[in-house]
Amino acid sequence: MHENCPECKQPTEIEVGFYYGTGYVSYIVTVFLSGFTFIAWWIFIGLSVDDNRILYWLAINSALVIFLQPLLMRFSRTLWLSWFVKYDPDWKEKEVNKYERIVKEQMNNW
Repeated sequence: MHENCPECKQPTEIEVGFYYGTGYVSYIVTVFLSGFTFIAWWIFIGLSVDDNRILYWLAINSALVIFLQPLLMRFSRTLWLSWFVKYDPDWKEKEVNKYERIVKEQMNNW
């Protein structure tokens, strides 16, 4: 992840350990993705105790989650950051001061 946004220069590392919460967000996103693939598998292929269809889903879902993990982590970090740093429509006219702006905005939000 960049230290600052390449577009607006907003610092992405707000404080030490800021992104620890992204593990929880990534877990939730992965659970929803797995639930979606399970329901899609159930609708299009079906489930049965007589054959190994559920094991095929498990193998395919595991491979998909492992393959998409870098994208899921980046999405989780972006989602986590968007909850704490609000969009400023006038960002081009303002200069970003790395910590003062963040602290002022957080104090105003409280």
